[in-house]
Amino acid sequence: MSDTSTRNGGPVAKTGPATAASLPGARAAAAAGGGPGRPGSPKRRRIRTHLPSTPWLFLLPGFAVIGSFVLFPFFSTVSSSFTDQRPLVAGKYVGGANYQELWHDEKFWIALRNSLLYIVGVVPPLVLLPLLLAMLVHRYLPGISFFRSAFYLPVVASAVVVGVMWNWMLEDRGLINAVLSTIDVGPIGFLSDQWLLLISAMMVTVWKGLAYYMIIYMAALGNVPKELHEAAAMDGAGAVRRFVSVTVPAVRSTMVLVAALSSVNAFKVFTEVYLLAGKDGGPGGEDNTLVMLIKQTGIGLDGRVGYASAISVVVFVLTLGLMLLVLKADKKEKDA
Repeated sequence: MSDTSTRNGGPVAKTGPATAASLPGARAAAAAGGGPGRPGSPKRRRIRTHLPSTPWLFLLPGFAVIGSFVLFPFFSTVSSSFTDQRPLVAGKYVGGANYQELWHDEKFWIALRNSLLYIVGVVPPLVLLPLLLAMLVHRYLPGISFFRSAFYLPVVASAVVVGVMWNWMLEDRGLINAVLSTIDVGPIGFLSDQWLLLISAMMVTVWKGLAYYMIIYMAALGNVPKELHEAAAMDGAGAVRRFVSVTVPAVRSTMVLVAALSSVNAFKVFTEVYLLAGKDGGPGGEDNTLVMLIKQTGIGLDGRVGYASAISVVVFVLTLGLMLLVLKADKKEKDA
């Protein structure tokens, strides 16, 4: 860029030092969007998009686990139920012979009866008692953490430890019969009588599951607005009335969830009955459940894997139907 000055009375043009705008770099910056006196904008990098198959690669490990340990065993069990497969024999196709045999198998009906009775005896206490327990411990009071931990201890306790403990308490010379003997009652055959053994197993299931469902209810109770209880109290409602009119409607969906979970677990019960009744399912096998019958039928060198698979398929269908009934009943109540 040139400027002018006067020398000897006349204008003389002189060339000054080059400015930033005259440099090649500045011209490039100006062309890119910058101008004289400001730096040019940087070049935009092109963002590389992922391949369409990239998300599926992240899901592949999960699909592999589900396929290997859920889907493949399920379809393998269904296919085995139509064969006479044994542990060391592949077996041949027999059609619906295993299901026809189930219809006439007295052991199957006894096991089905016990499983249904287990639902009747276990589900109502596990729906109501954990809710009452959660209402006692959900408030923040001094020392409440100790009681919460104490209530939750049966959930984390080993099933074997629980079984040994209850066997020790319920046997003929156990703790409970020893206490009853002081008032000239007993001994009572908790582990030798058919019905008392089943009831004892139900008690163990309820005792071990109380705190598990209590935690679920505590989460639901935390979402119940306090204003509802305060308004009900101002209207003169007592504790029982507030429980029926406020608490129960607010946690109804959670009660349905607990009912569904406890129903499925009760229908598939194995550990409690096995630990109290033994591998034979109590006296004469009268306390067998469906899952125990599957184990007894399919295990061993002479086990009937095909027949046990047929029982497993029936258990799956009945469990699915049970869950659908619970959900349908809840939907019908909401629509009413």
